[in-house]
Amino acid sequence: MIKGKVKENINSYIFLLPFLIIFLIFLLLPVFYSFYLSLHKVSYSTDLYNIFSDMKFVGFKNYVELMKDSHFWWSLIVTFYYAILTIPATIFLGLILAILLNNKLFGVSFFRSAYFLPNVLDILVVGIIWTFIYSPHYGILSRTLSAIGIETFSKEGVLANARTALPGIALAMVLRGAGFGMILFLAAIQNIPKSIYEAAEIDGAGAWQKLWYVTIPLVKPIILFLVITGTIASLNAFTEIYAMTQNGGPFTVTFMGEIQGATKLSGYYLFENWQQMRYGYAAAISYVLLIITLIFSLVYARVLRSKK
Repeated sequence: MIKGKVKENINSYIFLLPFLIIFLIFLLLPVFYSFYLSLHKVSYSTDLYNIFSDMKFVGFKNYVELMKDSHFWWSLIVTFYYAILTIPATIFLGLILAILLNNKLFGVSFFRSAYFLPNVLDILVVGIIWTFIYSPHYGILSRTLSAIGIETFSKEGVLANARTALPGIALAMVLRGAGFGMILFLAAIQNIPKSIYEAAEIDGAGAWQKLWYVTIPLVKPIILFLVITGTIASLNAFTEIYAMTQNGGPFTVTFMGEIQGATKLSGYYLFENWQQMRYGYAAAISYVLLIITLIFSLVYARVLRSKK
C-alpha cells in the first residue's frame, strides 16, 4: 500500500517536472535575482554584453534613495489617481454589461463577443487606435465636438492637455478591459440559483434590491479578483502610456513645485530607469511596487471578504 502511494507520488512529480523546471528558471529565479540586483549599482560604463562585470554592492542604498526620490512619489500619486479612474469604472461597466447580456436578447451572442473583442487586442494596438481618435487634427472626437461647437480639443487634443491626458488613457483602458469583467460576472451570475431570486421576489424585493442584496454579494469573489488584478495592472502600466504619450507627458508643474509628467505612472518610471541602465535602482522600484501590491491585496481581501 505504501509502495503504491510512493510510486504514485513519483509519477506525479515526473509529470510536474517540466512545469517545475520552467517555473524555477523563468519565474522563481528571476524574482530572487532581481532582489540581488536591487542591492547593487550598475554604472554607465558597464559593458552591455557583460552588464554585471563591474557591479558594486551598495546594500539598501537604492531603497533609501528611492524613498527620497520625488519623481517616484509623484509616479505613485499619478498611479493612485489612474487606479481610481480605471478600477471602479471597469468593474461597474463589466457588471452592468453582464446583467444586461444575461437576458435572452436578440443577438446576445454577438454583443457578448463584440464587447469582449477589445480585450483580445494588444494594449499597444488599442493605444495607437485611441491616439488617432484623440488626435486634434483628424481625430473623430475633436471633429465630432467641433461639429457641435465645442473647440476645446481641436488645438492641442486630449493627450496634450495635462488635465485630460490621464483620464483619456483611463477611458481607453476601461473600454478595453470591461469585456473581460463582463465574462467573469456573466459566468458568476449564471451560477446563482434562480431559487434565490424567486425567494427575494416573494419577499417583495424589486430589481434594485435583488441587485444590491443578492447579485453583488454573490459575485464578491469576482470583484475582489478584478480589484487585485486592476491594482497590479495600474502599478505596472507602461504599454498604454508609451503608446499614447511616448514620454509620460504632457509635462506640468506639480504642487511640489517640480516639472513632472502628467501620465508618468510607476510602471513607466521603472522603464525609464531601466532604459537609463540603472538596473539596480529599477529592480528596487519593482520590489517596492511588489510590496505595495501585496499590502493592497491583503486590505482588499479583508474589506471584501464574505461575512460568515
